[in-house]
Amino acid sequence: MEKLGLTKENWDQFIEWIWNFVPGLISAILILFIGMWVIRIFSKGLRKFFQKKDYDETLENFLYEIINIGLKILLLILVITQLGVQTSSLVAILGAAGLAVGLALQGSLANFAGGVLILFFKPFKIGDFIEAQGISGTVKEISIFTTKLTTFGNQLAIIPNGKLSNDNIVNYSSEGIRRDKIDIGISYDSNILEAKQILLDLINGQELVMQEPTPEVIVTELGDSAVTLQLRYWASNDDFWAIHFYTIEEAKKKLEAGGISLPFPQRDVHLYSKEMS
Repeated sequence: MEKLGLTKENWDQFIEWIWNFVPGLISAILILFIGMWVIRIFSKGLRKFFQKKDYDETLENFLYEIINIGLKILLLILVITQLGVQTSSLVAILGAAGLAVGLALQGSLANFAGGVLILFFKPFKIGDFIEAQGISGTVKEISIFTTKLTTFGNQLAIIPNGKLSNDNIVNYSSEGIRRDKIDIGISYDSNILEAKQILLDLINGQELVMQEPTPEVIVTELGDSAVTLQLRYWASNDDFWAIHFYTIEEAKKKLEAGGISLPFPQRDVHLYSKEMS
């Protein structure tokens, strides 16, 4: 011991410290493992409770994550205090650490706040088709920090909640029905009234199209090479796209069959000859 620079008194103090510290360490390890086991069991029970109550899926996921993280933080504090760290000192350390983490993770805190706002105001829910941040897709998951969308091409888009809650959101599913408008150009030589009637007959002949409000066809523009007719009608979200694509295809067929010309952009070029003197 003398070769190591330790006197008998120092060695006795070291042994005493080890003797006093080991029980606390063992207790902390036991508390950690038992606590994690209890949290795991509690989390499973919480999931089953939410499923039985049939709460909103967004609210279920959000509350589950908050409660799970909160329980783990409490367990960590309990383990640290079991090692002999004073509560007052721990509070001071957590306060300083919280300030540092808050400054370093300002974006994450903004996303957390955005998640709370989305949960509270509910601009959309899981399963809704929305457009936000230049991305369109079906809401797959709403977590504390991000929202996941499944796009039309089946890609997964992840949008931070901070940006999502502070920008425009278009929810196509919230009202249950949608209004469509399809622009169709006809030539200036064609009969407008006949073309409008053909389009009205087409849309009124579809059972899935809502008859109230009444479908209509109006003239919206006198273009450079065409008169633009706009076909407007209402349909449910489930039938919207099927009607939309079918109507575009059938409109061309029926207009042409009715003698209505569908022009394409063109220019008339006039050539003038001038005699050279």
